[in-house]
Amino acid sequence: MDRTFLYYQIAEAIRQDIRTEVLRPGDRLPSVRELAGRWNCTIGTIQRAYEELARQGLVTSRPGQGTHVTAPILAALETPLRRAALVHRAEAFLLESLTAGYSTIETEQAIRIALDRWRTLSQTPAQLSEHRLRFVGSHDPAVALIAARFADFAPGETPHLTFSGSLGGLIALVEGEADLAGCHLWDEESDSYNVPFVRRLLPGRRVVLLTLAHRRLGFLLSAANPIGVTNLENLVNSGLRFVNRQRGAGTRVWLDAHLHRLGITPEQLPGYDQEKLTHSEVAQMIAEGQADVGLGVEAAALAFGLRFIPLTQERYDLVIPVEVWSLSPVQALARWLATDAAKTELTTLGGYEVHETGRVQWVE
Repeated sequence: MDRTFLYYQIAEAIRQDIRTEVLRPGDRLPSVRELAGRWNCTIGTIQRAYEELARQGLVTSRPGQGTHVTAPILAALETPLRRAALVHRAEAFLLESLTAGYSTIETEQAIRIALDRWRTLSQTPAQLSEHRLRFVGSHDPAVALIAARFADFAPGETPHLTFSGSLGGLIALVEGEADLAGCHLWDEESDSYNVPFVRRLLPGRRVVLLTLAHRRLGFLLSAANPIGVTNLENLVNSGLRFVNRQRGAGTRVWLDAHLHRLGITPEQLPGYDQEKLTHSEVAQMIAEGQADVGLGVEAAALAFGLRFIPLTQERYDLVIPVEVWSLSPVQALARWLATDAAKTELTTLGGYEVHETGRVQWVE
């Protein structure tokens, strides 16, 4: 089960244990053989995960002495991707404000006022509702739609959304930093979605997979598509500039697995290292002429006036622990997804199949 993406998942899980001090400086990591047994993968995959952690300065390995956690380096744990994402969000807000006619001075003043108000609120016991649902996971326009409609079927409730990729969502569940996660992770060995990853990352926990929809994933291109791209092989030596999703995103997991299967290396795709956090950001890069092709959902192509070439259909599930499943806002969400009105709204976005929307699957 040696998949090109699995080593990163393992490295990320260990990195999180180091960050939260489950693993401390000097602690010895399991042997590669032991960890390979836990993850049901090859020894080579574990070795690659340890090499990634060593590259980040988090572990050291010596022959005959094993692999140990090094002294904490906070800078290594604060990923450049997280900082870049925050800057991107700030720039998007600034652009929106300037487009609306506000000056940079007015925008800066508004941010200062908002920060002051937030600091004041954060000092009060009622900073946030105790029952405010925290969503962490893969970006999807349908999730944003649900958030916008949430108060209609669960009055007084507004979920907090954090788009961090499918793996990031599952890891947030593990760490107690999310109530529900959005996930569309394809497992190459079983040719199925989500269940293998949930069982691997949340062993022994009872969770619900609430299906949001099946969605079409494919190439996003300018309307012209001059060289007639229809598959991944067409991108090799094509001269097209690719824009990628970040590591841990379900789209990236699918891409890396299929590139590996086809024998295509990242070096053969100019722009492979150019990463974006959402389908919308990928589409925007192409629409603005900063890239020629990327992978994304059909809804993003429609929103930005791009050509869409379908490659696969994937299932997007909301992963919900049993203790969260019983909450009234979550039950209201499940009931709403089962309605014809919800399915009609999802279909209107474009690129979604709703025959399983609202389906409940228990994983134990």
